[in-house]
Parts: sequence; structure tokens; C-alpha cells
Amino acid sequence: MNSRKSVLRPKEQRLLAGLGENIKLARLRRKLTTTQVAERANISRSSLWHIEKGSSHIGIGLYLQVLNVLGLGEDLAQVAKDDVFGRKLQDAKLLTSSKRKKKSES
Repeated sequence: MNSRKSVLRPKEQRLLAGLGENIKLARLRRKLTTTQVAERANISRSSLWHIEKGSSHIGIGLYLQVLNVLGLGEDLAQVAKDDVFGRKLQDAKLLTSSKRKKKSES
């Protein structure tokens, strides 16, 4: 196991902080306490506090457990689902390959 601590860039830190804030707001909208969510997610209140702060040292599995408690677990399945940039790269490569095949067949 690597003992080096990962360092996030400011933009990445802001994204995680925003995710934590969204999770906290979802909990508050449901009128659930930190104790209720932590117990239902089978995590400590301290871990939930770190999740709601967007801490990077908390594993994604714990984020998923909390999202499931809030009924938002399927939201995680939407991450990178519509990979527009990746598809453009793939299509460009396919078009390039297609042109090469046509030239070699001529």
C-alpha cells in the first residue's frame, strides 16, 4: 500500500466540497440527523462529517453508502455515463482507421 497522501488540485477540492455540500443538503431536506444517516449507512458520525465536508481521504464506498441511505445511490451510476469527449476521441480514431483501410485496399 502506498503511504503517500494524494494531493488534490484546488478545482478537485472544490468539486469534492460541492459533492459533500450536496449530500448534506439532501440529508437536511429529508430531515434526517447525522446520527440517523450514519447508523443507516453503518458508518461513524465522524465519517459522515468528513463526507459532508468533501474530504478526499474517505473512500468512495462510504460516499455510496450514504447516497444509498438518501435514496441517491443510482446517481453515482450516472458519472461518466455520457462520455461525449471520449466518444469523439473514439470516433476520430475509427474514422482514421477507416481511411487507412480504404487506402490499403486501393
